[in-house]
Amino acid sequence: MIEQELQDLRDAKWHTNGQPIRTQDDAREFIESVGFCLMYPLRPAVLVPTFLGAWTGAHDNLPTWQHAYADPRAKDAMEVMVRTLRQKFAFEAPLFGDTDFLVSASVFPYFYGLVGDRNPRAAIKTGNRSEYSPLAAHVFSVIQKDGPITKNRMREILGGELSEAAIDRALAELSMKLRITRVDYRAEQGAYWDVLLRWCPDEIREGMNMSIAEALTALVSKYIECVVAAEQVEVEEFFSTFIGRGRVREAINALLAAREFQFTHVGTRSMLHIPPPKPTMAAPRKLVRPGQPIARRPRRGGAPRPMTAVPKAPEANTEINPTEAEKE
Repeated sequence: MIEQELQDLRDAKWHTNGQPIRTQDDAREFIESVGFCLMYPLRPAVLVPTFLGAWTGAHDNLPTWQHAYADPRAKDAMEVMVRTLRQKFAFEAPLFGDTDFLVSASVFPYFYGLVGDRNPRAAIKTGNRSEYSPLAAHVFSVIQKDGPITKNRMREILGGELSEAAIDRALAELSMKLRITRVDYRAEQGAYWDVLLRWCPDEIREGMNMSIAEALTALVSKYIECVVAAEQVEVEEFFSTFIGRGRVREAINALLAAREFQFTHVGTRSMLHIPPPKPTMAAPRKLVRPGQPIARRPRRGGAPRPMTAVPKAPEANTEINPTEAEKE
Protein backbone atom coordinates (compact mmCIF):
# COMPACT_ATOMS: atom_id res chain seq x y z
CA MET A 1 0.00 0.00 0.00
CA ILE A 2 1.21 3.52 -0.72
CA GLU A 3 0.42 6.66 1.27
CA GLN A 4 -2.16 7.91 -1.23
CA GLU A 5 -4.07 4.62 -1.10
CA LEU A 6 -4.21 4.84 2.68
CA GLN A 7 -5.49 8.42 2.51
CA ASP A 8 -8.13 7.42 -0.05
CA LEU A 9 -9.37 4.65 2.25
CA ARG A 10 -9.57 7.05 5.18
CA ASP A 11 -11.35 9.70 3.10
CA ALA A 12 -13.98 7.16 2.06
CA LYS A 13 -14.55 5.97 5.65
CA TRP A 14 -14.49 9.50 7.10
CA HIS A 15 -16.74 10.99 4.37
CA THR A 16 -14.05 13.52 3.40
CA ASN A 17 -14.00 12.32 -0.22
CA GLY A 18 -16.67 14.71 -1.47
CA GLN A 19 -19.50 12.50 -0.19
CA PRO A 20 -20.75 14.39 2.89
CA ILE A 21 -23.34 13.21 5.37
CA ARG A 22 -26.58 15.16 5.08
CA THR A 23 -29.28 13.55 7.24
CA GLN A 24 -29.73 12.38 10.79
CA ASP A 25 -29.52 8.77 9.62
CA ASP A 26 -26.26 9.58 7.81
CA ALA A 27 -24.85 11.06 11.02
CA ARG A 28 -25.84 8.03 13.05
CA GLU A 29 -24.32 5.61 10.55
CA PHE A 30 -21.11 7.66 10.34
CA ILE A 31 -20.52 7.77 14.10
CA GLU A 32 -21.38 4.10 14.47
CA SER A 33 -18.97 3.21 11.66
CA VAL A 34 -15.95 5.14 12.96
CA GLY A 35 -16.76 4.62 16.67
CA PHE A 36 -15.57 8.05 17.76
CA CYS A 37 -14.70 11.42 16.27
CA LEU A 38 -13.92 15.00 17.17
CA MET A 39 -16.47 17.69 16.45
CA TYR A 40 -13.80 20.09 15.11
CA PRO A 41 -10.16 19.51 14.10
CA LEU A 42 -7.42 20.27 16.60
CA ARG A 43 -4.09 22.01 16.13
CA PRO A 44 -1.76 20.14 16.13
CA ALA A 45 -3.83 17.57 14.30
CA VAL A 46 -5.02 14.37 15.97
CA LEU A 47 -5.33 11.24 13.85
CA VAL A 48 -9.09 10.76 14.12
CA PRO A 49 -12.06 11.81 11.94
CA THR A 50 -14.13 14.92 12.61
CA PHE A 51 -17.87 15.33 12.49
CA LEU A 52 -17.47 18.68 10.72
CA GLY A 53 -15.26 17.04 8.09
CA ALA A 54 -17.90 14.39 7.43
CA TRP A 55 -20.57 17.10 7.23
CA THR A 56 -18.63 19.21 4.72
CA GLY A 57 -17.23 16.22 2.80
CA ALA A 58 -13.64 17.48 3.04
CA HIS A 59 -10.76 17.67 5.49
CA ASP A 60 -9.24 20.93 4.26
CA ASN A 61 -10.03 24.48 5.42
CA LEU A 62 -12.07 23.38 8.43
CA PRO A 63 -12.38 25.81 11.35
CA THR A 64 -11.21 24.89 14.82
CA TRP A 65 -13.62 25.34 17.73
CA GLN A 66 -12.32 28.88 18.34
CA HIS A 67 -13.49 30.02 14.88
CA ALA A 68 -16.47 27.74 14.35
CA TYR A 69 -18.95 30.46 15.36
CA ALA A 70 -18.17 32.36 12.13
CA ASP A 71 -18.59 29.38 9.81
CA PRO A 72 -22.17 28.56 8.67
CA ARG A 73 -21.13 24.96 7.96
CA ALA A 74 -20.31 24.52 11.63
CA LYS A 75 -23.72 25.83 12.70
CA ASP A 76 -25.55 23.28 10.55
CA ALA A 77 -23.28 20.45 11.67
CA MET A 78 -23.79 21.39 15.33
CA GLU A 79 -27.58 21.20 14.99
CA VAL A 80 -27.35 17.66 13.61
CA MET A 81 -24.81 16.67 16.26
CA VAL A 82 -27.05 17.93 19.07
CA ARG A 83 -29.97 15.89 17.71
CA THR A 84 -27.67 12.88 17.66
CA LEU A 85 -26.88 13.38 21.34
CA ARG A 86 -30.51 14.04 22.19
CA GLN A 87 -31.56 10.72 20.63
CA LYS A 88 -28.68 8.88 22.39
CA PHE A 89 -27.10 7.67 19.17
CA ALA A 90 -23.84 9.06 20.57
CA PHE A 91 -22.46 10.50 23.80
CA GLU A 92 -19.96 13.19 24.65
CA ALA A 93 -16.67 12.44 26.35
CA PRO A 94 -14.81 15.76 26.74
CA LEU A 95 -11.35 14.20 26.75
CA PHE A 96 -9.65 16.47 24.21
CA GLY A 97 -9.97 19.86 25.83
CA ASP A 98 -12.39 22.38 24.42
CA THR A 99 -13.65 20.49 21.37
CA ASP A 100 -16.36 17.87 21.68
CA PHE A 101 -15.33 14.22 21.48
CA LEU A 102 -18.24 12.10 20.27
CA VAL A 103 -18.49 8.37 20.97
CA SER A 104 -21.02 6.01 19.41
CA ALA A 105 -23.53 4.32 21.69
CA SER A 106 -21.99 0.87 21.09
CA VAL A 107 -18.44 2.03 21.91
CA PHE A 108 -19.24 4.32 24.84
CA PRO A 109 -19.30 1.57 27.54
CA TYR A 110 -15.65 0.82 26.73
CA PHE A 111 -14.68 4.46 27.15
CA TYR A 112 -16.50 4.55 30.45
CA GLY A 113 -14.75 1.36 31.51
CA LEU A 114 -11.42 3.04 30.75
CA VAL A 115 -11.83 6.53 32.22
CA GLY A 116 -15.15 6.64 34.08
CA ASP A 117 -15.85 6.63 37.81
CA ARG A 118 -16.19 3.07 39.11
CA ASN A 119 -18.73 4.14 41.71
CA PRO A 120 -20.88 6.83 40.05
CA ARG A 121 -23.63 6.46 42.65
CA ALA A 122 -21.36 7.66 45.44
CA ALA A 123 -21.59 11.27 46.55
CA ILE A 124 -18.69 13.49 45.57
CA LYS A 125 -16.41 14.18 48.51
CA THR A 126 -14.16 17.19 48.88
CA GLY A 127 -10.87 17.46 50.68
CA ASN A 128 -7.13 17.37 50.15
CA ARG A 129 -7.25 14.00 48.35
CA SER A 130 -10.37 14.64 46.35
CA GLU A 131 -10.29 14.95 42.56
CA TYR A 132 -13.04 17.56 42.73
CA SER A 133 -13.17 21.13 43.96
CA PRO A 134 -15.85 22.18 46.47
CA LEU A 135 -17.67 24.10 43.73
CA ALA A 136 -17.72 21.00 41.50
CA ALA A 137 -19.30 19.04 44.33
CA HIS A 138 -21.98 21.71 44.77
CA VAL A 139 -22.65 21.84 41.03
CA PHE A 140 -23.01 18.07 40.91
CA SER A 141 -25.55 18.15 43.74
CA VAL A 142 -27.61 20.73 41.87
CA ILE A 143 -27.53 18.76 38.62
CA GLN A 144 -28.37 15.55 40.46
CA LYS A 145 -31.40 17.17 42.08
CA ASP A 146 -32.70 19.47 39.32
CA GLY A 147 -31.21 18.20 36.05
CA PRO A 148 -31.42 18.49 33.13
CA ILE A 149 -30.48 22.06 33.92
CA THR A 150 -28.78 25.05 32.27
CA LYS A 151 -25.80 27.02 33.58
CA ASN A 152 -27.94 30.08 34.23
CA ARG A 153 -30.28 28.08 36.40
CA MET A 154 -27.30 26.61 38.28
CA ARG A 155 -26.03 30.11 39.03
CA GLU A 156 -29.43 31.14 40.37
CA ILE A 157 -29.52 28.15 42.72
CA LEU A 158 -25.88 28.41 43.85
CA GLY A 159 -25.85 32.18 44.08
CA GLY A 160 -25.77 34.77 41.34
CA GLU A 161 -22.34 36.09 42.38
CA LEU A 162 -20.63 33.05 40.84
CA SER A 163 -18.99 33.82 37.51
CA GLU A 164 -19.75 31.85 34.36
CA ALA A 165 -16.07 30.91 34.11
CA ALA A 166 -16.19 29.33 37.57
CA ILE A 167 -19.24 27.29 36.59
CA ASP A 168 -17.47 26.21 33.40
CA ARG A 169 -14.44 24.97 35.38
CA ALA A 170 -16.69 22.95 37.68
CA LEU A 171 -18.56 21.43 34.73
CA ALA A 172 -15.24 20.53 33.10
CA GLU A 173 -14.07 18.72 36.24
CA LEU A 174 -17.24 16.65 36.35
CA SER A 175 -17.30 15.99 32.61
CA MET A 176 -13.72 14.72 32.50
CA LYS A 177 -14.63 11.93 34.92
CA LEU A 178 -17.88 11.26 33.02
CA ARG A 179 -20.09 12.15 35.98
CA ILE A 180 -22.25 14.56 33.92
CA THR A 181 -22.96 15.16 30.23
CA ARG A 182 -24.65 17.61 27.91
CA VAL A 183 -28.01 16.23 26.89
CA ASP A 184 -29.45 19.11 24.86
CA TYR A 185 -28.78 22.59 23.52
CA ARG A 186 -31.14 25.42 22.71
CA ALA A 187 -30.11 28.76 21.33
CA GLU A 188 -32.12 30.72 23.91
CA GLN A 189 -31.10 28.79 27.04
CA GLY A 190 -27.78 27.21 26.04
CA ALA A 191 -26.68 23.70 27.00
CA TYR A 192 -28.61 21.43 29.34
CA TRP A 193 -26.66 19.19 31.71
CA ASP A 194 -27.65 15.99 33.48
CA VAL A 195 -26.06 13.22 35.53
CA LEU A 196 -24.61 10.67 33.14
CA LEU A 197 -25.80 7.68 35.18
CA ARG A 198 -29.38 8.93 34.87
CA TRP A 199 -29.02 9.72 31.16
CA CYS A 200 -27.59 6.37 30.00
CA PRO A 201 -27.74 3.86 32.88
CA ASP A 202 -27.34 0.73 30.75
CA GLU A 203 -24.11 1.91 29.13
CA ILE A 204 -22.71 3.00 32.50
CA ARG A 205 -23.47 -0.34 34.16
CA GLU A 206 -21.81 -2.20 31.31
CA GLY A 207 -18.70 -0.03 31.59
CA MET A 208 -18.53 -0.35 35.39
CA ASN A 209 -18.32 -4.15 35.11
CA MET A 210 -15.54 -4.07 32.52
CA SER A 211 -11.83 -4.38 33.31
CA ILE A 212 -9.45 -1.68 32.10
CA ALA A 213 -7.55 -4.22 30.00
CA GLU A 214 -10.74 -5.38 28.29
CA ALA A 215 -11.89 -1.83 27.62
CA LEU A 216 -8.49 -0.71 26.30
CA THR A 217 -7.95 -3.62 23.90
CA ALA A 218 -11.45 -3.12 22.47
CA LEU A 219 -10.84 0.61 21.98
CA VAL A 220 -7.41 0.13 20.42
CA SER A 221 -8.91 -2.39 17.99
CA LYS A 222 -11.73 0.01 17.10
CA TYR A 223 -9.23 2.83 16.62
CA ILE A 224 -7.18 0.84 14.11
CA GLU A 225 -10.40 -0.05 12.28
CA CYS A 226 -11.33 3.65 12.26
CA VAL A 227 -8.02 4.95 10.85
CA VAL A 228 -7.44 1.88 8.59
CA ALA A 229 -3.75 1.67 9.55
CA ALA A 230 -1.49 3.53 11.98
CA GLU A 231 2.01 3.49 13.33
CA GLN A 232 2.29 2.21 16.88
CA VAL A 233 3.51 5.62 18.08
CA GLU A 234 0.37 7.21 16.62
CA VAL A 235 -1.84 4.79 18.56
CA GLU A 236 0.08 5.49 21.76
CA GLU A 237 -0.17 9.24 21.17
CA PHE A 238 -3.94 9.11 20.73
CA PHE A 239 -4.62 7.02 23.84
CA SER A 240 -2.08 8.85 26.02
CA THR A 241 -4.86 11.39 26.60
CA PHE A 242 -6.72 8.73 28.60
CA ILE A 243 -4.11 6.32 29.99
CA GLY A 244 -0.36 5.71 30.21
CA ARG A 245 1.57 4.69 27.12
CA GLY A 246 2.82 1.52 28.81
CA ARG A 247 -0.72 0.18 29.12
CA VAL A 248 -1.35 0.99 25.46
CA ARG A 249 1.76 -0.96 24.41
CA GLU A 250 0.57 -3.93 26.48
CA ALA A 251 -2.80 -3.84 24.70
CA ILE A 252 -1.14 -3.67 21.28
CA ASN A 253 1.18 -6.60 22.11
CA ALA A 254 -1.79 -8.65 23.31
CA LEU A 255 -3.66 -7.99 20.06
CA LEU A 256 -0.57 -8.85 18.01
CA ALA A 257 -0.11 -12.08 19.94
CA ALA A 258 -3.76 -12.97 19.31
CA ARG A 259 -3.22 -12.15 15.61
CA GLU A 260 -5.91 -9.51 15.72
CA PHE A 261 -3.31 -7.07 14.33
CA GLN A 262 -0.45 -7.40 11.95
CA PHE A 263 2.15 -5.03 10.52
CA THR A 264 1.96 -3.77 6.96
CA HIS A 265 4.21 -1.43 5.00
CA VAL A 266 2.71 1.85 3.84
CA GLY A 267 5.37 3.60 1.83
CA THR A 268 8.43 3.50 4.08
CA ARG A 269 6.44 3.19 7.32
CA SER A 270 5.49 0.04 9.22
CA MET A 271 1.88 0.26 10.39
CA LEU A 272 -0.60 -1.75 12.40
CA HIS A 273 -3.73 -2.86 10.67
CA ILE A 274 -6.46 -5.46 11.03
CA PRO A 275 -5.85 -8.35 8.63
CA PRO A 276 -8.71 -9.33 6.35
CA PRO A 277 -10.64 -12.41 7.46
CA LYS A 278 -9.36 -15.65 6.04
CA PRO A 279 -11.71 -17.34 3.56
CA THR A 280 -13.45 -20.30 5.12
CA MET A 281 -13.96 -23.49 3.17
CA ALA A 282 -17.38 -25.07 3.25
CA ALA A 283 -17.50 -28.11 5.51
CA PRO A 284 -17.45 -31.35 3.49
CA ARG A 285 -20.78 -33.03 3.22
CA LYS A 286 -20.98 -36.08 5.44
CA LEU A 287 -21.61 -39.37 3.72
CA VAL A 288 -24.29 -41.56 5.19
CA ARG A 289 -23.61 -45.28 5.20
CA PRO A 290 -26.41 -47.58 4.11
CA GLY A 291 -28.49 -48.63 7.08
CA GLN A 292 -27.35 -45.62 9.19
CA PRO A 293 -30.24 -43.82 11.00
CA ILE A 294 -30.83 -40.23 9.89
CA ALA A 295 -33.01 -37.54 11.40
CA ARG A 296 -35.89 -36.24 9.34
CA ARG A 297 -37.02 -32.63 9.32
CA PRO A 298 -39.56 -31.76 12.03
CA ARG A 299 -43.20 -31.96 11.16
CA ARG A 300 -45.27 -28.82 11.20
CA GLY A 301 -46.09 -27.90 14.75
CA GLY A 302 -42.65 -28.87 16.04
CA ALA A 303 -43.20 -32.59 16.51
CA PRO A 304 -40.08 -34.47 15.40
CA ARG A 305 -40.37 -37.06 12.72
CA PRO A 306 -39.38 -40.59 13.60
CA MET A 307 -35.86 -41.74 12.90
CA THR A 308 -35.59 -43.58 9.62
CA ALA A 309 -32.76 -45.34 7.90
CA VAL A 310 -31.17 -45.08 4.52
CA PRO A 311 -32.30 -48.22 2.65
CA LYS A 312 -29.61 -50.75 1.93
CA ALA A 313 -28.75 -51.40 -1.68
CA PRO A 314 -30.01 -54.81 -2.92
CA GLU A 315 -27.34 -57.45 -2.98
CA ALA A 316 -26.34 -58.73 -6.40
CA ASN A 317 -27.77 -62.16 -7.22
CA THR A 318 -24.94 -64.22 -8.65
CA GLU A 319 -26.90 -67.47 -8.79
CA ILE A 320 -28.52 -68.54 -12.10
CA ASN A 321 -31.90 -70.25 -12.05
CA PRO A 322 -31.36 -73.39 -14.13
CA THR A 323 -34.97 -73.45 -15.24
CA GLU A 324 -34.82 -69.93 -16.57
CA ALA A 325 -31.50 -70.65 -18.24
CA GLU A 326 -32.97 -73.63 -20.01
CA LYS A 327 -35.90 -71.52 -21.22
CA GLU A 328 -33.45 -69.14 -22.82
